Amino acid sequence: MPFTKVQPEKLSASVARQIEKLILRGILRPGERLPAERELSERLGVSRPSLREAIADLQERGLLASRAGAGIYVADVLGSAFSDALVRLFASHDEAVFDYLSFRRDMEGLAAERAARLASETDLKVIQSVFDKMQAAHAKRNPDDEARLDADFHLAIIEASHNVIMLHMMRSMYQLLREGVFYNRQIMFQRRTTRETLLDQHRQINAALQARNPAEARRSIEAHLDYVEDALTEHRKAEHNEEIARLRFEHEQKRG
Repeated sequence: MPFTKVQPEKLSASVARQIEKLILRGILRPGERLPAERELSERLGVSRPSLREAIADLQERGLLASRAGAGIYVADVLGSAFSDALVRLFASHDEAVFDYLSFRRDMEGLAAERAARLASETDLKVIQSVFDKMQAAHAKRNPDDEARLDADFHLAIIEASHNVIMLHMMRSMYQLLREGVFYNRQIMFQRRTTRETLLDQHRQINAALQARNPAEARRSIEAHLDYVEDALTEHRKAEHNEEIARLRFEHEQKRG
């Protein structure tokens, strides 16, 4: 008969499994600090030695990392998604920028469609809350805050799609975007007309999600990212034209 004796699970293994699931599901994020040992052991209802054993196991597997005098943190598991050489290659070729936007268009369209179907009511409240913050930041005209909240909004949709592979892959992609590998995101929020259009597009995306309309959610995301690509193309052209104009001006000045 295909049966084996059931072995009781060590408390430390149960603790480790709970923490790794929180990391897998994106609830505990890279760089996030865990509560102090005493507080965490009380929350989990286990002894401190059992907690220490679990943390040591997770550290050995590269999921947690200790910082001297600062505590235990979720490891930067996204940092290994792309090699340094590949990141430098991305940064030096425009082809990668537009392929990145095309990739986002496909993946986020799918994520929005899934979120409209699968998101819980709390997921939708999170998305609404981020959008409300976007509107407040828009009124203050702070490009840095608007760019940060833009990323938070899109990642909230991906989280609401409830696919952990997509979640971690897209978080990795957004980390490169935050670091300016593909392009400077703040430039999208420095022109008044562009800012107004972007806010309106995010409003449409949010409305489709709140209405649980998968087709409209996907269409809105795709239209938004098409606009981002067109705006970035125009910005690149404007930069190129300005460089040519600057050279002409310098040459004219030298001619006296």
